[in-house]
Amino acid sequence: MRIGIDLGGTNIRIGQVQNGDIIRKVSAPSPSRQGLEESIVYLKQTIDTCITPECKSIGIGVPSVLDSEKGVVYNVTNIPAWIEVPLKEILESHYSLPVYINNDSNCFTLGEKRFGEGKPFRNMVGITLGTGVGAGVIINHQLYNGSNTGAGEIGCIPYLERTYEDYCGSNFFTTHHQITGAKAAELAAAQDPAALQVWKEYGTHLGNLIQATLFAYDPDAIIFGGGIASAYPFFAHAMQEAMQSFPYPQSLKNLQIRLSVNPDIAILGAAALGEK
Repeated sequence: MRIGIDLGGTNIRIGQVQNGDIIRKVSAPSPSRQGLEESIVYLKQTIDTCITPECKSIGIGVPSVLDSEKGVVYNVTNIPAWIEVPLKEILESHYSLPVYINNDSNCFTLGEKRFGEGKPFRNMVGITLGTGVGAGVIINHQLYNGSNTGAGEIGCIPYLERTYEDYCGSNFFTTHHQITGAKAAELAAAQDPAALQVWKEYGTHLGNLIQATLFAYDPDAIIFGGGIASAYPFFAHAMQEAMQSFPYPQSLKNLQIRLSVNPDIAILGAAALGEK
């Protein structure tokens, strides 16, 4: 049995994972407003609700860049007190268990590769569409981290006046159209013309992001997760249309685009960090 932790900006989600199944799961609010020492104590208390003598390791996905070997996390999104935290050392000393830490989008992608939609593919990219745009990369069946677990951060690539994240994350709806993605999906489901146009525009931007992904990694598959992905029917056609200007038609023909179907896949991916 292994512990998998998805340290999100809103919630900490922890699961006991055995043979690819989550045996038990707990969720608690993220310590976004707590100081460093207080937040570490809080994290330990939350882990304590799931830890058992049978647990062999702890894996954690964090929304930040980090030194995955030393387990030092830097500038964690939505936890301002976590500027430079030796999290691996802190937790290994406390629990006397091996601790593995990686970027949260990498954990999502590893989870999809091991247990989800990515199983059949040798080379794939997982992209999470939510508050931001995160991505992880699998090359030759292995997670590719880069030097700071930041490989695949295609959302940060400059695009139009800003970055892809500004046009493919939730900021697109709130900044450019003064509406939330959830409300836009609700209106589109009711066939509201203005909302359908918003999603068409969004799909065009996402299609351009897919082109950038193809240029960078040429994957067999792209797997989408995150809250915005649930609105896929509203933007899929515009996305596919925007992709057609990619100059290598064979790459488009071979590319598989799939949607994540397991809301706990990042927990499974975090737990899998300890598997050899």
